[in-house]
Amino acid sequence: MQPDQINNAWHTAAKCEECAIRSMVLFADLTKDDFDHIHHPIHELNFATGETLYNQGDKPEAIYTVRSGLVKLVSYLSDGSFRIVRILRQGDVVGLEALDEKPYLHHAVILETASFCRLPVSDIKALNESSPHLFKQLTARWQRVISDADTWLSKLTSGFAKQRVAHLLLYLARDCKTKQCYLPGREDMGALLAITTETASRVIAEFKRKGYIKLASPHQAMIDQEALNAIIQGDPEDSSVQNQR
Repeated sequence: MQPDQINNAWHTAAKCEECAIRSMVLFADLTKDDFDHIHHPIHELNFATGETLYNQGDKPEAIYTVRSGLVKLVSYLSDGSFRIVRILRQGDVVGLEALDEKPYLHHAVILETASFCRLPVSDIKALNESSPHLFKQLTARWQRVISDADTWLSKLTSGFAKQRVAHLLLYLARDCKTKQCYLPGREDMGALLAITTETASRVIAEFKRKGYIKLASPHQAMIDQEALNAIIQGDPEDSSVQNQR
């Protein structure tokens, strides 16, 4: 290892040790000795809402840890429509398929101003071969991907439209310290939940009218978790709105 590489590793180690979300990120369990295997500095990247982190099919040179903000993984269909397959937030890893040397599977688009740590694939592979600490975290990330995929399939794309919207809002508020959560645009909501934009608009309008959500800004809402859970449980009052496509 060359002197400049050693300096990069130690700089990265110090920066990661001081990270405010250290317990949540991929390098949470690494020791200083582990960082000897990192040959490139870890760059922090910042993106504005609407910018693209990478595109589907791009060469997979790095994976990314979400430090803040939200990012959506988008898949475009042959008819020109699109589906949002996941929303990633603080602590999540974006682009894990790169570790299998596959091109990125989706477009990663910023939903809410976000920052990332860029982790070169070559360094992750070198670490994974030598450090049980990283292997543990990688396994946990894969398990989270599987769990979130199950949530998307079983809760967010099945049932009545209002139940899907309720599940989504509770999911987005799950790790928030307050009852406030990100509120996607109606087109994105439709692409997330396999409902039409019109149906999403109608459900959100009803939720606002009944006081289940209160807008703090165009894309932030205070939610009534008890009321939304009642909808999910099939409250008869709320069972009349069928999924419409």
